[in-house]
Amino acid sequence: MEALPLRLSPGDDLRAGVEAALQGRAGYLLQGIGSLSVARLRYAGQPEPEELRGDLEILTVAGSVSPDGAHLHMSVSDAAGRVYDGHVAAGCIVRTTAELLLVLLPAHDFAREHDPATGFTELVVRPLNSGGR
Repeated sequence: MEALPLRLSPGDDLRAGVEAALQGRAGYLLQGIGSLSVARLRYAGQPEPEELRGDLEILTVAGSVSPDGAHLHMSVSDAAGRVYDGHVAAGCIVRTTAELLLVLLPAHDFAREHDPATGFTELVVRPLNSGGR
């Protein structure tokens, strides 16, 4: 496992920044803090993300990243202290900073494949020495 600390700057897209930092390699976003001016979160069971605007604090963000993309969850609070959380969609824009801890898993390959049991595209983990991509 290799640690990869990352700081995103004002105007950066959080999801795109995480995916770019891992460059298609298997890894996890373990934790993050910072602020957003726009958060796009898809709530459980909803087909499309909701957009929140304003001064938003990142309380927590975590998830897995594969060459097929990221699966991230995030909690944010607004200026009144209300908390929102859900799946991170593209378009979460950093306000002042996002300080993130990513880890690479160089001995593994991640993919996202349809799982007939759930009906969703789910993470598949393969050790590289057993037929990974």
